Order: sequence, then structure tokens, then C-alpha cells
Amino acid sequence: MELFEHATRDDAPLAERMRPVRLADVVGQRHLLGPGKLLRRSIAEGNVPSMIFFGPPGSGKTTLARVLSNEIDARFVSFSAVLQGVPELRRLIDEAKERKSLRGERTLLFVDEIHRFNKAQQDALLPHVEAGTVTLIGATTENPAFAVNAALLSRATVHALQPLSEEDLLELLRRAVSEPRGLGRPEWLEHDALLARIAAHAEGDARRALTLLESVALGGTLSEEAVDDVLAGKRLRHDKSGDAHYDVASAFIKSLRGSDPDAAIYWMMRLLEGGDDPLFVLRRMIIFASEDIGLADPRALEQAVAADQAFRRLGMPEGLHPMAQCCLYLACAPKSNKSYMAFVAAQKDVERFGTLPVPLHLRNAPTKLAKELGHGKGYRYPHDEGGFARDVDYLPEKLVHAKYYEPTDNGVEARIRERLARLFPKKRG
Repeated sequence: MELFEHATRDDAPLAERMRPVRLADVVGQRHLLGPGKLLRRSIAEGNVPSMIFFGPPGSGKTTLARVLSNEIDARFVSFSAVLQGVPELRRLIDEAKERKSLRGERTLLFVDEIHRFNKAQQDALLPHVEAGTVTLIGATTENPAFAVNAALLSRATVHALQPLSEEDLLELLRRAVSEPRGLGRPEWLEHDALLARIAAHAEGDARRALTLLESVALGGTLSEEAVDDVLAGKRLRHDKSGDAHYDVASAFIKSLRGSDPDAAIYWMMRLLEGGDDPLFVLRRMIIFASEDIGLADPRALEQAVAADQAFRRLGMPEGLHPMAQCCLYLACAPKSNKSYMAFVAAQKDVERFGTLPVPLHLRNAPTKLAKELGHGKGYRYPHDEGGFARDVDYLPEKLVHAKYYEPTDNGVEARIRERLARLFPKKRG
């Protein structure tokens, strides 16, 4: 029995039974499949190249691959990069060669979660994709630029699939309710507002929308109470190791940097409610306190380290209190990245000029020979001159005019800027 035939049996999940078979049945992805779009033209011409489908769960990657195989009359062969290995892949490739040579039949090889392949496994596909033995369709929720090696990307076009709109999901739910292959209950179309609630809670995921509807149908009625019961177990869509994680983490840091406490606390809770490790969030706040606040408010780093220590003592949920306090403090604090910029600039000069000699007056003089060589000669002890010795150079001669640290006028740094201007008027006045 073919996999697709098995997936459309009456006892298959609703999401499988409702999977479109032809392009005309596909809902959403108009940026790829709308009139005149390149992918749609390729399908119409029967000239479908190898492709990578990149998109969130439930956006239709598998469905579109199946539809493509039907539209170009190719054998659909599915391969899981998680569950199957290279030996099984070689067997499928050999069968594809045989079909092509004996019957002229094309094979569309669908590799689910292609980002799970290591470089060697991805390289094993290259000659067969290049020779046209198979048309490769890879599916991934990870950014292909990072998850798929360059050699394979150069032989495939990348198409980004988007989460389905609520209107698209509502259309799918209406079909599932009314069509015989679905629930076969057209009378439920009267409850369009309830179907719309399910569509809204699915967050762009067609599979989730149909699974929620199927869960409601198990109770035998489509009612507000039944929908409430099913939606009560809703979880945020958040992949702790994928793009969703990095996007939310990026929004968190940028909200802190933008001094918006409301946005910062929201995105922090999105990370935590999505299942991220609180220690990851605390680590990011410690880094932020130094990198983005620095000496504009030196207490920021103390707050972040204290929050980390407090959380380790308290755990969840009490540890949320110091985390929230720290998040809001960092968001409201004056900002400066000048300490970060200072070490980056100094690092570049170290790499550029190498091991410049230490000025003699700054060298250590622990031995008689060192003193005879002039080590430490002429060094002026600042405390003997009221805490600061004027007109003393502390950098190598080649870098004597370098300024790595440029304080801002924000917070405490404004006072630091004024003091340095007084101490070094030639350099900073």
C-alpha cells in the first residue's frame, strides 16, 4: 500500500484525510502559488527543480511536496532525516534509477527535516540531484542558510512558506466540517464563530487547527463549551532550538536596548512560557547589563548577577520575581555600549600592531639587572601626587594618542566623561 493511500484511510487523522491532492485545493502561500508566480509557472510547465521548503510547522511543506508529485506525475518517495539513514537513502536512490531507466518515471524524493542531516549525509544526495535521478524536495523549520550546506543549496531553490492566515485556516476548517472525507457534518457550518476561534488559536498551523477540530468532534458536538475545553490546553508555538526561539530572544534584547520595559517583560515571559531555560534568559541579561548599559549605570551588572544568584536559590516560580525586577531595571537604565566598543577597538589594535614594547617607565623592575636596563625608571606614583600624575603616557609610543573608550553623556558616564576631560585635557579636552 502506498504511503499516501494509507494516509487517506477513514481511520487516518483528520489532518491527513484533508490533505490536498491537487494544486487547486491548496490554501494559502499565495506569494508562491498565486497567478504568475514562478513556482506556479514551473508546476504548470512540469519543470519542477529541486527545492527546499522552509517554514513553520503546519505551513504545508509536506502537502505541497505531495501536490507537486501529483501535478508532474512523479513517484512520491518520503524519507525522514530523523528516522532513516544513508543505507535506506541509497536503496531509494537505486529504485529511482531503476524507475527512470526502465519506465522513464520521475521520482520526487521528499526529505523531511533535512536540517537533521549532517554534512556527509547531505553530500550523499548531491550527485543524484545533479544527475536528475531524483527531484529533491527538502523540508525544514530551520533557516536553510544555517541548516543546509552550501553545495546542496546551490543545486536547489529555497522557498519560504508562511504561517497560514486565520482566513485560510477557517476555509480549511469549513471544508473539514462539510466534506465526506472530513467530518461530514455540514450542519456545523452554522457555528462559524466557533470555527473562527479554533482558527485563531492555531496560530497559522493547519495541522494544529484540524487536530483541535478533531478533538472537539470527539465529544460529538460543536459547542462553545466543547471548544473552551479543547483550547484550555493551548501551548505557545516556540521551538527552543530554532528560529522561533532566536526571534523572540532577539525581540527581548532589542526591547531592553530600546528602553521599553513593557515590551521587555512581555518578550521575557514569552521565552519562559515557551519553555526556554530561565538560566538562558538570566545569562542574556548579565551580558546585556555590561554590553548595552556598561558604565552608564554600573549597578545594572550587579542587578543582573544578583538576579541570577537569587533565581538559583529560589527556583521557579518564586525566581520570577528577581528576574522581572532585573528585566525592568535593565530596560529603564541609561544605555551605553562604550565599554564594549572600547575592548573591540583595543583588540583590533592588538591584532594590528602585535606585541608593541612596554614603555620603560611602566615595566616591572624586580632585579638589579632590570633596574640597570631602566625598567621602572621615571615612573611616577599617582598617590604621591594627589591621586593623579599629569602628563604621563601609559600606552606604547605608537598608540599614545589612541582613545578606545569614549563615554557618552548618559547616566554615570556623563560624570566619567567630565572627569577624563579634566585629567587628560590634551587628549580629551
